[in-house]
Amino acid sequence: MAFRAAHLRYFVVVAEEGQITRAAAKLGMAQPALSQAIAALESEIGFAVFERQARGVTLTPAGAAFLVKAREALAAEQEAIRTGEALARAAGGAIEFGFVGAPPGLDSPEPFARFERLHPDVDIRYRELPFPTSTPSRWLAGVDLTICHVLPEDDALWTRAIRTEPRVVIAPRTHALAERSELTVDELIDQTYVGYSSLVDPVWAGFWSLDDHRGGPPESVTPDQASVPQEVFAGLAVRDAITTVPESSAAVLVNFIAGIVAIPILDADPTTFVLAGHRGESNAALDALVEILAHSAQIAAERRPE
Repeated sequence: MAFRAAHLRYFVVVAEEGQITRAAAKLGMAQPALSQAIAALESEIGFAVFERQARGVTLTPAGAAFLVKAREALAAEQEAIRTGEALARAAGGAIEFGFVGAPPGLDSPEPFARFERLHPDVDIRYRELPFPTSTPSRWLAGVDLTICHVLPEDDALWTRAIRTEPRVVIAPRTHALAERSELTVDELIDQTYVGYSSLVDPVWAGFWSLDDHRGGPPESVTPDQASVPQEVFAGLAVRDAITTVPESSAAVLVNFIAGIVAIPILDADPTTFVLAGHRGESNAALDALVEILAHSAQIAAERRPE
């Protein structure tokens, strides 16, 4: 079997999983086919990348060095594909707009309506995203622009802070705190919080569990492994747990999800929203949308009472 570029991805997945069987399951292919692909890769490059053991595989020293380059090659390939898709969208008059949680047209419809009036030939396509990972540029690979809470640093992205909002507690109506009209951080620190997937950036996820005030994760977390908002709400529906969300999201959620309440937090640090996009990728329509969103956020902040 001749070496193919796809074998690089197989190699990276096997290295990350540490076992051919698990890697084959993750890749959706038969174990013998994956073993043959790795053997073809080793034959082509002229050295063994793995040491085979009874319970799995480990990287050889040469394999560990090769893994760095394989990841770089895959990242470059993915970036080229993503850039091509972005150029095709721009040529076709489309913008892919990613969002987390409440759709932007529900919590802040005015700037999008204004953009549509000024640029009727451009279509904004909205795509719901999972929670951010520790590599935001990969997380945003399929979209041109997003608005979200501050992301981990990533040189491949630009970000622009546009507004701050208070955090609000979301809890089931059966929770002991559900009847309160307001809460303090001290009252919330020791509560049970909905758990997040290990794939979600831990700092980003921890912000919604008040880790920034506690200095670390909560002692009590549900067994949930939430990676999308719906999984958080599923946990809230059946567990005695809470989470926090931005104020604008809470205003939308309580009207669409039965059985939850939103309670202001008096002294929690606010969430900072940023616009984020890919460095080096720009076009007139995308630049216009960024400016409209930023200007709208500035006007809203000026109108907000102190």
